[in-house]
Amino acid sequence: MTDSASNEHGPAALAALEARLKRELAFIAHPSQPWLTPRTGPDGQPALDVLIVGGGQGGCAAAFGLLRSKVDNLLVIDAAPAGQEGPWNTYARMHTLRNPKEFTGPDLDIPGLTCQSWYSARFGAAAWEALDMLPKELWCEYLLWVRRVVGVPVQNDTRLLRIAPAGPDGLLAAEVESGGRRRTLYARKIVLATGQEGVGRWSIPRALAGMPADRCVNSAEPFDFGRVAGKVVTVIGAGASAFDNAAAALEAGAAEVHLLCRRLAPQVVQPYRWLTFRGFMRHLSDLDDRWRWRFMQYILGMREGFPQGTYDRCARHAAFHLRTGAGVQASQWDAASGRIVLETPQGALHTDFVIAATGIEVDFHARPELAACAGNIATWGDRYTPPDDERNPRLAAFPYLADDHAFTEREPGLTPWLRDVHLFAIGATMSFGASGSSINALTTAIPKLVHGITRGLFRDDVEAHWQSLLRYDVPQAVIAPQHS
Repeated sequence: MTDSASNEHGPAALAALEARLKRELAFIAHPSQPWLTPRTGPDGQPALDVLIVGGGQGGCAAAFGLLRSKVDNLLVIDAAPAGQEGPWNTYARMHTLRNPKEFTGPDLDIPGLTCQSWYSARFGAAAWEALDMLPKELWCEYLLWVRRVVGVPVQNDTRLLRIAPAGPDGLLAAEVESGGRRRTLYARKIVLATGQEGVGRWSIPRALAGMPADRCVNSAEPFDFGRVAGKVVTVIGAGASAFDNAAAALEAGAAEVHLLCRRLAPQVVQPYRWLTFRGFMRHLSDLDDRWRWRFMQYILGMREGFPQGTYDRCARHAAFHLRTGAGVQASQWDAASGRIVLETPQGALHTDFVIAATGIEVDFHARPELAACAGNIATWGDRYTPPDDERNPRLAAFPYLADDHAFTEREPGLTPWLRDVHLFAIGATMSFGASGSSINALTTAIPKLVHGITRGLFRDDVEAHWQSLLRYDVPQAVIAPQHS
């Protein structure tokens, strides 16, 4: 390819890429024959083979992987409008992705589907070479493009309300709400690709209990940064998200922004860069519980580091103050001044707004869709007791998943249908390492998830497949009569 040809870009180049992709995906569609036995729901309508909840990068990549395995009778639902799936256009307050631009993911190792191919077709190969980090809005555009060109069926503005068994035929009932109307979808398998808060809720430290909800928010909540102009803002936490929120407040004209880090020094090492190699991402889940716990207890105990650009975005402002060894011990509302007073080891801090960038708390009971099974989902604390120096109650609360990402039962036999509910979200971290919520893990995690789901579908239909084999009588050759 010549230099001039390699830098062609624009609508025509993107259309050419899509046409080439269509041909190449057809080339590798083997085997292409349908293999699933149709099921009918209690309403008399065809049941889905797989319902995927969550239309972000994990959910759509999972759907693409299943479509490649001829699991065509599937649907992806997402509570958000089209283009608002995931964090990218909502609570993600960074300007760019944090991973290197070369990381692949939703493409599932199809070269023409990579972000590099899409970006180069849109803006030119030279633009890709000059690019440092990808703007998050373009990542969102890329994800929407992938799901369109591979044909992932997505139904937006549709919220999952509840999962329950649907009778003796092995189906699951998913009650959903769309446009103010409720209905039930029936499916053999459900995949929860519900991102960060899929098995719990965003946390607010207990030390902040009772503070006014309009002045004290979690970093994932909608927040009008226009309110902070000329005000004092305190961000609790010292991970990448904390710095992003501090930067957003500074850029909105905050008079002062204090970032409180409970450690004596911020965490600057990013363990997710270390683990981005095929051996770890593909085979951590194959290790015994002792090794899985040891690795993830260390990695998650470090928390997620922040890159240089994220720090520089804050540090360039004179109004930014990084306070280490300053965990919040208590808080109170000062009605006279209309401000929050935070007690820290460094003394009291008076502030107008508090943003808690403190991650998630695993709590199955906080998820309405899991109400029928929350009390019987097995956790790591139920299955494994680590050495005293490795104990961590936060991590012990994570779900203990089967090798196909399915929930397992705390008490066997109470909720056997959990075997058909598969978690492909941040809650899978303790069992699988980086997986459904991590771009860098999709190319290794999706095949494992798809393998587990198709294995379950095949085993459940094994009698039908046996009978189909016995009936199979398609000749491959015609034997001519023999003449003596």
